[in-house]
Amino acid sequence: MKNKFKFVDGSIEVPYEDDLNRAAWERCNNRVHTWIINSISPSIAQSVVFIENDMDMWNDLKYRFMRGDRIRVAQLQQEISNLKQGSKKVTEYFTELRLLREELDQYRPMPHCTCPIPCSCLAMCNAKGFRVEDRIIQFLIGLIGLHLKFY
Repeated sequence: MKNKFKFVDGSIEVPYEDDLNRAAWERCNNRVHTWIINSISPSIAQSVVFIENDMDMWNDLKYRFMRGDRIRVAQLQQEISNLKQGSKKVTEYFTELRLLREELDQYRPMPHCTCPIPCSCLAMCNAKGFRVEDRIIQFLIGLIGLHLKFY
């Protein structure tokens, strides 16, 4: 986005009315505003078109569409669990699995440490390692079509 994401993530603050940079900020804000409006469906655009500040519009859209839908999370987990390669090429199977995982990651992202002093424990490293390991096992099980039973 031509280095304009800072307008939506809040990194660039809105200058005061008498600030000499205000006109340049407004031009960039309007450009980003237009990009966002043109990239969403018209019905959604109507609900945010009058929000002037890009960061406020972005946060409105983010709040509306990024909330964790527990039913959708459960559906994605089930789809991932049930996905098998079958007659698909490996690349087709992997792509389908990856798309499901990416959507699930939007609802359930890997947490990041927010401690003021970087953590020295291995909790996050272990959590990331477990996620990678789980995904490798899911992929392999779907690839070979195993139906595992535990007694």
